[in-house]
Amino acid sequence: MSQRNAGISKGIDWPLVWIWAILCCIGVSCIFAATYRDADNVIQAFISLKTDYSRQLLYVVMGGIIGIFILLTDSKFFTATANLGYALGIFLMLLVFPFHSRVKGTESIIRVGNLFQLQPAELCTIFVNLALAKYLSRIETDFYKTRSQLIAAAITLVPAMLSILQKETGLALVYFSFFLVMFREGLPSSVLIIGFSFAVLVVATLLVNPNLLALILTGIAIVAIYFLRKQIKKKQSVFFLIVGIWFVSVGVQRFVVPFIFDHVFKAYQVKRIYDAIGKDYVPKNAEAELEIEQKSGGRKKDNNYNVKQSKIAIGSGSIFGKGLLKGTQTRYDFVPEQSTDFIFCTIGEGFGFVGSLVFLGIYLLLLMRIVTIAERQRSTFSRCYAYGVASVYFFHIAVNVCMTIGLAPVVGIPLPFMSYGGTSLITFTIMLFVLIRLDADRQMVLR
Repeated sequence: MSQRNAGISKGIDWPLVWIWAILCCIGVSCIFAATYRDADNVIQAFISLKTDYSRQLLYVVMGGIIGIFILLTDSKFFTATANLGYALGIFLMLLVFPFHSRVKGTESIIRVGNLFQLQPAELCTIFVNLALAKYLSRIETDFYKTRSQLIAAAITLVPAMLSILQKETGLALVYFSFFLVMFREGLPSSVLIIGFSFAVLVVATLLVNPNLLALILTGIAIVAIYFLRKQIKKKQSVFFLIVGIWFVSVGVQRFVVPFIFDHVFKAYQVKRIYDAIGKDYVPKNAEAELEIEQKSGGRKKDNNYNVKQSKIAIGSGSIFGKGLLKGTQTRYDFVPEQSTDFIFCTIGEGFGFVGSLVFLGIYLLLLMRIVTIAERQRSTFSRCYAYGVASVYFFHIAVNVCMTIGLAPVVGIPLPFMSYGGTSLITFTIMLFVLIRLDADRQMVLR
């Protein structure tokens, strides 16, 4: 064994390891608080592995063991197998179509025995991150060229499209977080501006009367032409650019958004989006109404029940909370999916506003530490991978927390290291420990 591998602790960023351990412990505790019943024999429950909190503890142990193996692995292994791993990830996602099990409306899960469920769409984020970092770090990759940007986009969008076909829209959105990595490596800011503008236009289309919005867009175009009249006299292409933007904006508002909401999204997904922006959605036919009712568990008139109960639970925690095992909303199953998608409400009810701030502060430390690690890398591969980890974590945290307090539609995004689930926890753990391994060899230039 070489001197570099003589000790597992050599070069390891231990603050990051401790943050991982703290979050995992908080996660198991919250799942315990949400699912524990007074009649349960705790020791027997942990040994039998029949409860969510006992299985989650097992996943933490498994993740720790996998993390140790990763720390003992040569960093060059990850660059050498990045493309092969991506191919494996796509293969696993394709394998879902003939062998999937339908679980809670999604068709993206493969059952592995009775204990474990594999969700390739989630696991594939690791492979996409490695493959994207590999591509961006190639000497021949000139990311300022359109061709290179399109290839990088394709690496992320192919699994996103497969996720959509598997009715896993939430995880499909996660892949778009990799565009932040591309932006760091030279993607024009205009791409992000266009993407943000499209999102604003979609929301405006849902909130504002179509005719009024068209008039507003026309007014904005006229104002732009007036203020840029001097540039237009010098260069007529500016005028045609403004007119083109106006034409596309009105077209998106009039035709693209209605088409997406009527023919691409499911009725229950549209309902959740409308609920998030505070508007009522009227199903266009009896089939859509039945689909919404089935998705809401028979609550035909209150499809926003989950979010309402989550907000009640978080609000009931007040400033300092009720205590870990004293929350009435989470202890007595008022909040559906409280150990998975809505695990944050256990923090809110148990520890209140102060506890929630401290908890989010731990996540902030995690993200800041990852960005610090990213910026000290000599290798482009390691830097791109680190920013990929930060982007995925940030997206999951932001969307999940906003989802539980009603600021985002319910899209089934787990909270890193907190939400119950083997694939989720192990995926986040592998992603983090690969980063720790790469950082330990930060003086090397990996490609």
